[in-house]
Amino acid sequence: MNANTERAPTHPGALLREDILPAMGLSIAELARRLHLSRQSLHRILAKDQPVTAATALKLARLLNTTPDLWLNLQRARDLWEQRRELADELASIEPPAV
Repeated sequence: MNANTERAPTHPGALLREDILPAMGLSIAELARRLHLSRQSLHRILAKDQPVTAATALKLARLLNTTPDLWLNLQRARDLWEQRRELADELASIEPPAV
């Protein structure tokens, strides 16, 4: 897998910002209130500056009738993609043992 050309997985905040909020007709302030999050924290998630934590995944799952695994898997895929890009040279220099 080429880490330099691979498309970035969707950040859960982008899904919330682009699809969920408009479909629900909610403001950021109202979504934050329903999730028991600060508006600032939700803004950081929507801006893809903050990851979705396990606690936030549980809250999103409850509100949106999904599963926490959905939100955590989206976040995990994004985190792995970012780390693969950041560590590409270092990972390439690691030699697995000969079998």
